Amino acid sequence: MKHVNKRLWLLPLLLTTGIIACSDSDDPVVPQVEVNEAEVLINYVESAFGYNTHGGFVIKATDVRTNVVTNANQYVIDIRAPADYANGHIEGAVNVTWANLASHLQTMSPAASSYDVIVLACYSGQTAAFATGVVRAMGFENVKSLKWGMSSWHEDFSGPWVGNRSNSRATQFVTGSSPAKNTTGDYPVLNTGFDDGPSILEARVNAVLAEGFGAAKISNADVFGNLTGHYIVNYWPTNLYENTGHVPGAVQYDPGTTPFKSNTFLKTLPTDQPVVIYCYTGQTSAYLTGYLRVLGYDARSLLYGANGMIWDKMVADGVANAFDPGHDIMNYDYAF
Repeated sequence: MKHVNKRLWLLPLLLTTGIIACSDSDDPVVPQVEVNEAEVLINYVESAFGYNTHGGFVIKATDVRTNVVTNANQYVIDIRAPADYANGHIEGAVNVTWANLASHLQTMSPAASSYDVIVLACYSGQTAAFATGVVRAMGFENVKSLKWGMSSWHEDFSGPWVGNRSNSRATQFVTGSSPAKNTTGDYPVLNTGFDDGPSILEARVNAVLAEGFGAAKISNADVFGNLTGHYIVNYWPTNLYENTGHVPGAVQYDPGTTPFKSNTFLKTLPTDQPVVIYCYTGQTSAYLTGYLRVLGYDARSLLYGANGMIWDKMVADGVANAFDPGHDIMNYDYAF
């Protein structure tokens, strides 16, 4: 980070006392300007990539399978541990470690941009969604996360979703209208040491990938154990927020408003406390969290979303994206 030279304030005094003599040919002293790195980064990402913070980032197992069978222009990256990849994976998928994901995309041959779709597959779809949010910020807009992860591919991999549906918070959800969003504030403070968008972006992506998804996820037990210690974001439309209910104190950010953009409500997110985002499945919130962490926010994704808190109520109310083993596990063949 560049800083103004603290000695510059002495110049007027030195000049008037004659300690320093200047001629007409001397160059004027130009103070250095402090760079707001977050603002530079956000303006760059939004203008360079037209980054859209919701929709279109997932792909269903049925579509991935169709692409495999038809030899479509698809590339599948499995980011699970090597041992789990060896125990079964989508035919043609390559195993890439989390740490090498960005460099793999940047050095692929043929280039990543040549594929119609690049699919990221993990266990539940949440880690892959987080990674998708990060690499899409880099401009890889053809990257998508396998919905439900490998849990949807075959029942042999379905443990994460089968085992994490819960109704444990149903009696703690509340109904009614949303509290007001925060007043508009400042962007996070970034200290990459760069002053141009591409360099700041590269530094932030590397930092977020180095932290991993572990730093960006939170359980509903931790959230309910400290409701006032987090700024809780409900990423649902108004009718579901008000009628199906929400986490107490959660502030509604309607997906239809693309709320995490500079010209909507991005600057209402606080920079002095964790921002917890929850959706239906934990996949959209993970995707958004990946992007927001690149920007410098201390964003956290609530694991398994509403499925992990009010699954029975989701089913009863006909809420979309309640995980249904009979419908969402496809039992497709897999390779070793």
